[in-house]
Amino acid sequence: MPRVTRSHTVAHHLVQGGLTDLKLSEAAQKKDRPGLYREDGFAVRSVRAPDGTVLTVAGAYGPDWVMTKAQIRHRLEQPYIRYTVTDDAPDLADQELLVRWATAEELAARKRATAARQAPLVALLRRQQAEQDAADSGQASLF
Repeated sequence: MPRVTRSHTVAHHLVQGGLTDLKLSEAAQKKDRPGLYREDGFAVRSVRAPDGTVLTVAGAYGPDWVMTKAQIRHRLEQPYIRYTVTDDAPDLADQELLVRWATAEELAARKRATAARQAPLVALLRRQQAEQDAADSGQASLF
């Protein structure tokens, strides 16, 4: 059973990430007109999962709501925030994402994927450091 995901906490993380909270009512969010708003931003509301757990739906609004939706996903899936964001849950509009706490397995998988993406850069940096150390040790013997 997932942990309760509070909408005000999700909103706080998004505001801290630089997104604008439009503070739309639940009725306004359900109109499904993301392009109506002049300013890009988000709105959150609480929903109940089938098992009774309270989860959060974050919606992207504004002229560039697709980019805002991507920013919401990116911000909330950071390792230090630890949410999982899905857009394939039933009853979600195109601009909405379901937010829940990430499981330990999901966090471990993200960590492995990040390490795999960074492996070539890490190898290059280590090789450059080894070459620099070798050059430094050769120089030190001359002085």
